Amino acid sequence: MAQPSDNSSFNYSCFAIEVSDQIAHLQFCRPAELNSMNKAFWLELPQAIRDIETNSDARVIVISSTGKHFSAGMDLGVFSDSKAVPMSGDPGRMAENLRRVVLQLQDSLSSLEKVRLPVLTAVQGGCIGGALDLVCASDMRYCTADSYFNIKETEIGMTADVGTLQRMPKLIPAGIVRELAYTGRKFQAAEALQLGFVNQVFDSQEAMLDGVMTIAKQIAQNSPLAVTGCKEMLNYSRDHSVEDSLKYMATWQAGMFRPVDLMKSFQAKATKQPASYDDLFPHKGLFEQ
Repeated sequence: MAQPSDNSSFNYSCFAIEVSDQIAHLQFCRPAELNSMNKAFWLELPQAIRDIETNSDARVIVISSTGKHFSAGMDLGVFSDSKAVPMSGDPGRMAENLRRVVLQLQDSLSSLEKVRLPVLTAVQGGCIGGALDLVCASDMRYCTADSYFNIKETEIGMTADVGTLQRMPKLIPAGIVRELAYTGRKFQAAEALQLGFVNQVFDSQEAMLDGVMTIAKQIAQNSPLAVTGCKEMLNYSRDHSVEDSLKYMATWQAGMFRPVDLMKSFQAKATKQPASYDDLFPHKGLFEQ
């Protein structure tokens, strides 16, 4: 069974991570730079998610930020680094290299979708460009009344390429996504709530974090096997037909369902006490101890 790690063991330049009550709180910690997504950010994010999953007892991940804005999005230094994106040479080889870089950036944000744990994002102020790609990859989104979202890439002469255009049409009406993408206009918290892009809008960041942590606690109290099954099925169903998804659900249930957690739930209700479920086995690399 995974045990809570010492929070000091989470050592990242872009994030502060605290694990408490089986909730991992990952917080962007570069407010002076508007929490822009620099080169370290893209490398550290998937590692931080793996670290939480492997080295803590967390059952939920909450992502929030510091300062006035959630994140100003992609630091353009990512694409101006000639080591990552060569600016000279054979055009075909340059294009192949750029494609691979974009795929690596996509994989970084997809870590939020692939992790077994639900990921809740809490947004204040601006959520711009690449930051919008990130929150689209989370399970649920919450924001403050002063927040806004922006597909910024269109305004600067490029096409958003790390997830917004692929995930957002599964979250809100496609026609609205097209309008937001083609115009690059901001959409505010009230519109995001009306569209169903965010679950709830809060008056302040403090109230938002209190509310999101309350939801995270409710999730953490449930069977982690049941919760990860929900995430697996919802993600699969989003990308497959109803018939295929039903068949996969039947196969999952046949392999994963055991009555142990069900019995613990019934006992907890009978005694009016919280159920105590076993953690999932740690998510380790192949043959790691």
